[in-house]
Amino acid sequence: MVVVKKQKGESEDKLINRFKKKVLDEGIVIEARERKEYKPKSQVRKEKKYRLKFLDELARKRAKRG
Repeated sequence: MVVVKKQKGESEDKLINRFKKKVLDEGIVIEARERKEYKPKSQVRKEKKYRLKFLDELARKRAKRG
């Protein structure tokens, strides 16, 4: 649960921006997107495998550059 209280002298726009940032940091939006559609565990494992492979390749490319 995300709770954001208005601080003294804070505009409503700043309050909304703080709320949005906190929601993104908590990962609520991503979790809601993932829960929108059921995925079998095999598909989740497969996606995780490909994501890790992609991140590994990306790290190797960055290491070569710098």
